Amino acid sequence: MADLAGANGQREHFRVVGKPNLPGRLSYAMATGIAKFGIDYVLPNMLHAKFLRSPYAHARVVRVDTAKARTIPGVVDILTWEDADVKDLSSFGESFGTPKPWLDNVAEHEGQEVAVIVVAESEDICEEALRQLDVEWEVLPHIVDILEGKEPDAPVIRPGASPVQPFGPPGVKPPEKKGNVTTVTTVQGDIEAGFAEADHVIEYDLKLPAFASHMPNPSGSVAWWEENPYLGEGKALHIEGAVRERRAISAMYKVPLEKTIQKGLFMGGKYCDWGLRKSQEITPLLSKRTGRPVRCVNKREDHYDFLMKERYMYLKVGFKENGLITAIDDYSIADGGVTGSSSFGTTGDQRYGPYFTLRCKNIRQSMDIVDSNRGKMYVSGQHCPFNWDSGTMAIYLIAEKLGKDPIEIARINLHGPTSQDDPNPVPSFEACIEAGKKLMNWNWHPAGTKKLPDGRMHGASFRYQMCPRHAFSGYEAKLELRDGVVRMPTQGPVFGVYAVEVNAMVAAEELGLNYEDIRVDFDYREKFTPVGGGSDGTTASAWVMKECAHKLKRMILEAALEEAENPPQPISMFAPPRPPSPFKGKGLKPEDLDLQDGKVVLKSDPGVGVPLAEAVTQNLVATYAGRPPTALWTLGMGRMLDTMNAAFCEVAVDTETGEVEILRFGAVADPGKIMRLTSLESQIDQVMYFSQGCQLLEDYVYDKKTGVKLNNNMIDYKKPGMLDIPHVDRKFLETRAGNAAYGASGISHSLANTHLVIIAIHNAIGVWVDPPATPDKILKALGKA
Repeated sequence: MADLAGANGQREHFRVVGKPNLPGRLSYAMATGIAKFGIDYVLPNMLHAKFLRSPYAHARVVRVDTAKARTIPGVVDILTWEDADVKDLSSFGESFGTPKPWLDNVAEHEGQEVAVIVVAESEDICEEALRQLDVEWEVLPHIVDILEGKEPDAPVIRPGASPVQPFGPPGVKPPEKKGNVTTVTTVQGDIEAGFAEADHVIEYDLKLPAFASHMPNPSGSVAWWEENPYLGEGKALHIEGAVRERRAISAMYKVPLEKTIQKGLFMGGKYCDWGLRKSQEITPLLSKRTGRPVRCVNKREDHYDFLMKERYMYLKVGFKENGLITAIDDYSIADGGVTGSSSFGTTGDQRYGPYFTLRCKNIRQSMDIVDSNRGKMYVSGQHCPFNWDSGTMAIYLIAEKLGKDPIEIARINLHGPTSQDDPNPVPSFEACIEAGKKLMNWNWHPAGTKKLPDGRMHGASFRYQMCPRHAFSGYEAKLELRDGVVRMPTQGPVFGVYAVEVNAMVAAEELGLNYEDIRVDFDYREKFTPVGGGSDGTTASAWVMKECAHKLKRMILEAALEEAENPPQPISMFAPPRPPSPFKGKGLKPEDLDLQDGKVVLKSDPGVGVPLAEAVTQNLVATYAGRPPTALWTLGMGRMLDTMNAAFCEVAVDTETGEVEILRFGAVADPGKIMRLTSLESQIDQVMYFSQGCQLLEDYVYDKKTGVKLNNNMIDYKKPGMLDIPHVDRKFLETRAGNAAYGASGISHSLANTHLVIIAIHNAIGVWVDPPATPDKILKALGKA
């Protein structure tokens, strides 16, 4: 596919789009520390709020006596789950089934907000008031080991309907639950026939680890109510630090959107996490009750929720002598998390994953989703689909079995661009492979056969993925020519994907301007937001901005000819006379003109031109609402292929100490068209950072007896530091095969992985180690510990 539906989608020459080192519009504020995040707002007479948090993995508050806490000087208000104001709050983001109250007296994991909110003059007073509460707890059975949780004799921790959100048309009922387990199965083709056709059958298992991604700024908000004569009768709600868009808060408190104010431009969030925390939702209620601004902020230790939930996979794969896969039987045991956890990594993976990129159509996926008290995953995750490296592992193991290069096994199994029956190669995949082999000096070797000069064992691995565009949102773009300057209004806040910059670059490209010439006007009241569906949504919003810029360009050229023939009267009597226009009296049409280098020029002779601000003095506004054509990812979920990527890893393993060094990562990505090079480079570095952490270091440690996390702090929960980060070699291709702006598709988090390093370790030492592959695990696998 390509950008054929929109204006200039096949543009060949780019002055702005794709160029490196174009600074973010707000980068200076962030780099210098003057950026003001939501929790940085401090107002006169401001109060503070704290939740009671459960010290148990699963418990019910039977009763709470607040009398002693209320006597503490500085305590202003205390609410419980039984207060009418709390009961009236809407429930957002809960899972399928019976809606759960916004604040309950039951905690489903340690650290969860439960039962009580304290409002006081300071955070310290809040903490003291929480200590003085007389709380009667009923400790309930818990499950933090999902393998034990699926056993028939395990205590049932959440009786009732399945929390699993079903996929399908409206009205589809969720699957039934037995005990703690909801089983979801999908079958494609004839599994038995596929295995009968196979020359070989392999069986293997994978453990996908749970891991966290720390927010740069703890979640929280500050809210206050104010009279605003410009907004009419009734108070307006001002909230900072809540969300990317204020619609959720507007709906939650039944305040008209125009009276819900969020001016701040910065929000701290983790990648692909749209979930609201209670600290971001509660402050408007508390402010209304107390008549004062209220601030509520989580602590660092409250942010060890999941970026990916734990999962065990057991696979059986049949294949022919040439490596062609004939059948796949995938059985998984997945952590369903607590109520309200995202379905990413559970049922979502049965709709989109590595199997649909294969020629093989005989696929069974069965998943036991286990209720647990391990924690919550908010909305989305970094490695979705989580099961992608089950396919990577299959390709590697088949290659080992047959003594072939895994790249060749991938080639044999990858279907063509149009369907699983298409025998043709995928051009983007082939380009990525050839570039990757050259980048890495690829020379595959069987497991345990290559020793480095220093005595360590060398391992290498490879994987492929799609470069998808998940975004299917619509956008409402606007551009203004005001006082000779092009302005791009957009709402905030921003959260790190630099979508605003990409849209400004596209506007500049289409209007013959420099990037710096586009003035970005951040205004919370504007409709346009360039983000939808993740960072890859930038390519979709940029398509809409391209159409908007095309409209404005036409308006500018028409106005330039109109003013050339009928020069407007100067606004000031002291204004110098306007020189005659070179376009006057020549019978020109708008298509005879162009915009180049900030001038309106004669297309046939670009040397004849007038600066934009002189050629057009009137103010113009162009709008465009819509979306690009549907992406192949949405249409086929892997059954059709356009833009692809390939990732490589080289490791050195010391078999005496168990230490693993990642010598380098390699990434070859074809996003279709590079929009903002600096963002693309950074995203590759980011996903490799995540991949390194979850495969070598990161792990949750629970006390099985109490269900409490033992390492929710930045000392005991290990993440890669600056000195740990390996070199990442990058190569970018531009096949223009996507159908968003200029043939772009996106990159999203498709290069993030759970087993690229793990496979390289196996290629080095010939034994399997589950992530995180710590030295003690490697020595144990080698029989040395």
